[in-house]
Amino acid sequence: MKARLNITIEESLLERAKVYAMKKRVSLSSLVGDYLEAIVHASPRRKTIVDMVDKLEPDPEVIAESSRQAAFYESQKEKYGF
Repeated sequence: MKARLNITIEESLLERAKVYAMKKRVSLSSLVGDYLEAIVHASPRRKTIVDMVDKLEPDPEVIAESSRQAAFYESQKEKYGF
């Protein structure tokens, strides 16, 4: 079953879209319908390694070790003056 859709777009875009549809030998209605179909059925974006790393929780032991190292270097800095 088809339904009517009213949209508001810039007139210059409408004219360019009509020319594009004519060149492709399709109606503007089917062009818009095909586009909407494509975005509705588009597969979700694949997660990258960066996305996965961003969601990782830091290991408390690693944070504690880092804190101990910072304290060690700070004490050495005070002790030896560098």
